[in-house]
Amino acid sequence: MRILITGGAGFIGSHLCERLLHAGHTVLVIDDLSTGSLHNLAAVRQHARLTVHVDSIFNRSLMAELVQQTEIVFHLAAAVGVRTIIEAPVRTIETNVGGTELLLELAAAHNRRVVLTSTSEVYGKSNKLPFQEDDDLVLGSTYNARWSYACSKIIDEFLALAYFRERGLPATVVRLFNTVGPRQTGRYGMVLPRFVQQALHNEPITVYGTGEQTRCFSHVRDIVTGLVECALKQGTVGEIFNLGTTEEVSINALAARVRALTGSSSAIEHIPYREAYGPGFEDMARRVPDVRKAKQRFGFEARTRLDAIIRDVAEHMQREEAAEQATSALTALASPAAEPLS
Repeated sequence: MRILITGGAGFIGSHLCERLLHAGHTVLVIDDLSTGSLHNLAAVRQHARLTVHVDSIFNRSLMAELVQQTEIVFHLAAAVGVRTIIEAPVRTIETNVGGTELLLELAAAHNRRVVLTSTSEVYGKSNKLPFQEDDDLVLGSTYNARWSYACSKIIDEFLALAYFRERGLPATVVRLFNTVGPRQTGRYGMVLPRFVQQALHNEPITVYGTGEQTRCFSHVRDIVTGLVECALKQGTVGEIFNLGTTEEVSINALAARVRALTGSSSAIEHIPYREAYGPGFEDMARRVPDVRKAKQRFGFEARTRLDAIIRDVAEHMQREEAAEQATSALTALASPAAEPLS
């Protein structure tokens, strides 16, 4: 099968790419590298069944060609990370809404299967737990840019389901809950890789807010399995599914587990939200998915426990840092000695 992944050089996209290639599929990737990296695809970059386009999903002619060539489209391209959302709200809305609208239009023209990745952020400030796919969505004020991401993804969902109902597009919406694992970066506000990196360097582990807020962290390996199984089941068309684990942990407890599992001497420090993200920032107190629908329809199960995830992330970071140090050392040896100043 020929499969297109938008955002395929990103954290989740690169893992999905590897999984599909391993299963024997031909994969096309498009990514503008705004948050992704070709380094994420290093293990498969030369694969005969992989084609990578470094370009924008707003390149209409290229996107039309790619969609026409493929049978399934996984749409992962989006503005991601709390910091990106706060600092670039215009780009967040334009990328998420405009890019999705273009993709759905092209997919509908050729009746291509689409799996649209959405986010647990759409549940907003709802306190009805665990979150079910047909629950009401509760967002904050439009004065608060923090909710622009959730709102843009809600529009994406409405668009996908509208194309399904009105034009028969075989589309499915998947809401991802705090997906983590190797290759994820803490650069855009992702909490687990930031904690692990700080712990490995014995730097203060910085918890934003009180740390009593809770999250459910799923290994990217389990999420990718769910995405693939969902795409291959016809009974999932026109539906919304939560993908995530139900293993809930507070951010304070997460920081403590990271410190213990890495053998770190880091202190755990709390930083008020206003210092981390600016005044008026709001956060969800809890975020827990109900995944019974995904389990019933395509057998989804998040199998990897949190301690194993933390160890996996830490080991990956250590390997990456060791490789960077070795490369730097070789570069220094190969460089000619600097000429003395006269």
